Amino acid sequence: MNGLMMDCPLVISSILRRAARYFPEKAIVSRYEDESIFRSNYGQFYTRVVRLMNVLRDLGIKPGDRVATFAWNHRRHLELYFAVPCLGAVLHTVNLRLHREQLRYIFNHAQDRVIFADRALAGLLAGLKPNLPTVERYILMDERGPEPAELPTPWVDYEQLMEAASDREEFPRLDENTAAGLCYTSGTTGEPKGVLYSHRSTYLHAMSGCMVDTSAVGEREIVLPVVPMFHVNAWGLPYSSALAGATQVFPGPLVLDRPLAELLEAERVTIAVGIPLIWNRLYQYLKENKHDLSRLHTLFVGGAAAPRTLIEGFARDFGINVIQGWGMTETSPVGTVSRLKSAMVGWTETERLQVQVKQGIPVITVEARILDEAGQDLPWDGQHVGELVVQGPWIASAYYANSGADAAFTQDGWFRTGDMATMDERGYMQIADRKKDLIKRKGEWISSVDMENEALAHPGILETAVVGRPDEECDELPVLFFVTCKELAAPVEIQDIIALLGHKFARWQLPRPEDVHLVASLPKTSVGKIDKKALRLWLPCPPLEAQPS
Repeated sequence: MNGLMMDCPLVISSILRRAARYFPEKAIVSRYEDESIFRSNYGQFYTRVVRLMNVLRDLGIKPGDRVATFAWNHRRHLELYFAVPCLGAVLHTVNLRLHREQLRYIFNHAQDRVIFADRALAGLLAGLKPNLPTVERYILMDERGPEPAELPTPWVDYEQLMEAASDREEFPRLDENTAAGLCYTSGTTGEPKGVLYSHRSTYLHAMSGCMVDTSAVGEREIVLPVVPMFHVNAWGLPYSSALAGATQVFPGPLVLDRPLAELLEAERVTIAVGIPLIWNRLYQYLKENKHDLSRLHTLFVGGAAAPRTLIEGFARDFGINVIQGWGMTETSPVGTVSRLKSAMVGWTETERLQVQVKQGIPVITVEARILDEAGQDLPWDGQHVGELVVQGPWIASAYYANSGADAAFTQDGWFRTGDMATMDERGYMQIADRKKDLIKRKGEWISSVDMENEALAHPGILETAVVGRPDEECDELPVLFFVTCKELAAPVEIQDIIALLGHKFARWQLPRPEDVHLVASLPKTSVGKIDKKALRLWLPCPPLEAQPS
């Protein structure tokens, strides 16, 4: 048929070539663990990626082989982001915070042939070596961190291989549906599950990140991903930034308080991306320490709901816009982004905040529904709570190397997220809770997420978490754990917290005084979220070692 469009595959090598051809002088900034800075640009980056592709060839890596990374956010990790998939192999980014047994399972399930690891982290792999039969060698990247007591063998230095490699350009022609990346879920129930990303899905996700109503990554931006590159492609920011020609700033492992504030200031970062814990810590630090962050206009928040107090505080005190979204490993990860529509500009601050605390509308190409227990669509009225299901070109249709059927994927092509949510009349989605985290009291639901966000409005509370405990009479009752800020003029009183919650929650929904606990810290998952599975093991009250002295 005449008049059809050209068949140009959407592959990651096209992103690489575009960055080098049109933005060769744009900077890539990488901070070592000793806080020194290495500066390069997309032109130099392209040359190194070509060399790294030849390193991989010399190691015998073939299309389809899995190549693992075990590293923080830095320039060499970015080189692997491009070299591995451009060769036709699969980039397997491994979460370095996982438990030893989860690491063993993931490496073996993926059947990785080579592991590229930060030298300072390689000690975590040394003891695993006898249990990783498919791993042939370890390539160590020196990011100037502490020397581990033991290194896995056989190992070789990354830069030694790069110096000896050819600079011959040879990009294989790949189908856009070729596998490009592999990331595993955190495995909160059962073993971690692998999600395989294609060149096409990665490219489309990167394009979405450049759209003004998504992440709005453009050539003028200076982007710093605090979110780790070892999880869900750092939310796609490295690919979106290269596609747009944006400057990229990589912080290494130092992402809290002073080191983060100094890097944001020194590099004049305009967009930064991370979980609420990071930005809450930064906000508390900035209130006591002066830094010029006048170029920083947007903080993107994901991984957990951004509390209203965080959104209000950054806007009021520093003129920084906090935008939250929602996503999962299975959604590459960005599924929704909460930006105000033009009709909302004239609204009152209170009205706008009611929208900003929601996780937003689905980004272009993503469709979303909320379903009841019978699988029927629920009204979009902001009141009915149902399971969120999604579909789109960068959403998984199955788990990697999963031999059995999985209930998360419906027969008509939707992914059941396990998140319970509402959808309002304007299409803004708000997460009520994970399905397993909703608290059911005498047949009525209580949202732990809403209760946590309300408690964070107390000026003395730094972090909080709510879980349900079994109760014979009521089914479940809410239990609230909280961590206080470092410098307090007066202790945080439990009755004050309950009174604060009473402004939004009915009396029957409130926790009892004996179910509110001050703790020294809250347990975290491998990606920095509060670990509610671990919290439930504390019930009915936290162990002594968790309580502040």
